[in-house]
Amino acid sequence: MEYLKEYLRKIWKVPALFLLFAVIMINVFWLYDLPVESVLYGGTLCAAAGLVSFFYGYHSYRKRGEELEKIRKTLPLDLDKLPPPKDGNEGKYQEMLRCVNLMRMDAEAGKQRFYTELTDYYSMWAHQIKTPISALRLILAEDGTKSKATSYELFKIEQYVEMVLGYLRTEDMSADMKFQKCSLDKILKEQIHKFARIFIGKKLTLDFEETHQEVLTDPKWLGFVIGQILSNSLKYTKKGKISIFWSESIPHTLVIRDTGIGIRKEDLPRVFEKGFTGWNGREESRSTGIGLYLSAKIMKRLGHKISIESEFGKGTEARLFLGRKEMDMY
Repeated sequence: MEYLKEYLRKIWKVPALFLLFAVIMINVFWLYDLPVESVLYGGTLCAAAGLVSFFYGYHSYRKRGEELEKIRKTLPLDLDKLPPPKDGNEGKYQEMLRCVNLMRMDAEAGKQRFYTELTDYYSMWAHQIKTPISALRLILAEDGTKSKATSYELFKIEQYVEMVLGYLRTEDMSADMKFQKCSLDKILKEQIHKFARIFIGKKLTLDFEETHQEVLTDPKWLGFVIGQILSNSLKYTKKGKISIFWSESIPHTLVIRDTGIGIRKEDLPRVFEKGFTGWNGREESRSTGIGLYLSAKIMKRLGHKISIESEFGKGTEARLFLGRKEMDMY
């Protein structure tokens, strides 16, 4: 019905002209006092020819519309599949489409080149900056206990550099993922050892229960996520403890719980949004809003899930579901 309405709007001038000519012919026949049968006979023949022409035109219009609709649904548009132009004007429109499509592809190629160059630059920078960081750490090691505060700030710089690398690599994780059966306790101990100085410096208790679990995952990327969760817990926990354990009530789930400042109820639904810092980030002025966003993105690519439960002023609980679900390889 939609095609019929469109077709009628397109050819309304033709029936209008037909009626006008019919009125003219009727008046001519009447003025010359010709038999009415002649008028009816001629009008019937013209109407029959008009109806045949109308239905043929409508059939062609609808068929062409359906072809174009199929092409539209198979985006990105392959202009080589367009039906041949019916006339010169339609041919010009198709030529314009091809020119615009070439401009679009050139713009996308330029954007991709720029992104690749930018990614290469920041990857190189992130690797190069590790050299002076390591050198600074060796220098500070000679100062003993007096350099604890400086060492902590240097550790935070290292974490930010790791976050930059993680952010860049997540754009094409599929080429960097290596799935294997691995010990969850080994991944956890590596991350705990990385943050050991912060636990000691802030005098926080670590309650770690070995899980004795093996999971099918990429150990590097899962370790990155666990590191981000621990970093957040350490950042927002002033006193008390951080607990890491395998849930007995929720299947296939690792829990990391802290006694920190917690997250406000209205902020919880948005904690995984890119750049969202919430009240905690604004209050502390240290949050980038990237860590949990990257964690959720990585967990989805790994075929896992992550969720956050929190009560403001009482602490936060991160749940990492490490069972298998459909992986997102895009």
